[in-house]
Amino acid sequence: MTGAERAAQRVYDALLTRVGEAHPRPRIEPVRRLAELAGTPQLSYPVIQIAGTNGKTSTSRAIDALLRAHGLRTGLFSSPHLVSFTERFQIDGEPVGGNALADAWEELQLPLQVVDAELAVDGQGPITFFEALAVLAFALFADAPIDVAVVEVGMGGEWDATNIADAEVAVFAPIDLDHTSVLGADVATIARTKAGIVKPASTVVTAAQAPEALAELIEAAENADARLYVFGRDFALLDDRLAVGGRQIAVRGFHGHEYDPAFVPLFGHHQAENVALAIAAVEAFLGAERPIPEEVVEEALGGLTSPGRLQLIGSEPVVYVDAAHNPHGAEALARAVTESFNFSEVALVVGSLADKDTAGVFEELAPIADLVYAVPVDSPRSLPVDDVVDLAEGAFLDVPVEPAESLTEALEVAREWAVRDRRRAVLVVGSVLLAGEAIALSRSEGWGVA
Repeated sequence: MTGAERAAQRVYDALLTRVGEAHPRPRIEPVRRLAELAGTPQLSYPVIQIAGTNGKTSTSRAIDALLRAHGLRTGLFSSPHLVSFTERFQIDGEPVGGNALADAWEELQLPLQVVDAELAVDGQGPITFFEALAVLAFALFADAPIDVAVVEVGMGGEWDATNIADAEVAVFAPIDLDHTSVLGADVATIARTKAGIVKPASTVVTAAQAPEALAELIEAAENADARLYVFGRDFALLDDRLAVGGRQIAVRGFHGHEYDPAFVPLFGHHQAENVALAIAAVEAFLGAERPIPEEVVEEALGGLTSPGRLQLIGSEPVVYVDAAHNPHGAEALARAVTESFNFSEVALVVGSLADKDTAGVFEELAPIADLVYAVPVDSPRSLPVDDVVDLAEGAFLDVPVEPAESLTEALEVAREWAVRDRRRAVLVVGSVLLAGEAIALSRSEGWGVA
């Protein structure tokens, strides 16, 4: 481990002493106070903020790539990370250096002490992991400096720590059920919370939504006197077809311009829709009454990546990972596998966290499974393997389900099975943490892809 890597690890270890990001507190004022004491870094640059249930990270990365290809220096904040903590903070397309991260964290220590003390007097818990993380990201971007920040909401919207930013453009990926114990039991309630990122006189750009979710976004835009652009009404995906290594898409922006067909090296129709949403978001940010230059779109999309989203991590045999962890994401994944590949058989290596709708995820994945290995996730929140097996057996009917003590054990057996037939593949799915474990394993064992 290098000195910079050790510096980044020390920051991460310090953050882990705080309440974890899986347990957010529905509050925003302490985060504003912390940012104020840190010099209100979130006001140093314009912000594009992205909320939603699925597709946030892919859309954020596409927005970031388009802005960079346009010549802007960007800061990208996304979560969670897959392998390295520094993945969460990217400046101009690269993870922030460990030393810069450590310096920014050191500068945040006095503000943290002050706010923690104030919260204790008020009978509240101290600043949480994600609250500190968001302010740290804003400070890093201010120090860089950057021209624009692309900021992915952690959970919800209205009281999410990232919402201290005064975002010029609010972007909404598809909204569905997830984190229902925190955000609400129905799509309308969840959408209402997410719509809290809409700021006065801003611009709102949204993917196709369920009617009840769209109604909440329309109301939020009207209340904020914000311009609203809706997928399918104001901008559109005109064409989306399979291509070698990805998709060929054509998009009409909200200016009415029809962009030339462009290659996107991502799999699944949902990724084509994410890219269309990103193009509209960048059009909204640039604000000019003209489209994004064609050469910018071609450059940005041609090099686009989305780690942990149908990411190839092994080729002999073929092993993919995907971070899908709710039914909506799993349905998109299953459709993408069916559309994009012609495997003879697929072995799923599945694990889940205890607070997820694991049964719903497995039901969506059932059509693509020929063999299933159940594993634990490396987390205190992991669903026990016996429970994973029970839920898998209830969803993957007539498909063998085998327990494994670890991801390493399961992948060893699954890869031995897959290597016997070149048309077989292995897919690791069910948790962001599990996807990260698989990527790290592939690198340590030298599979030569991830």
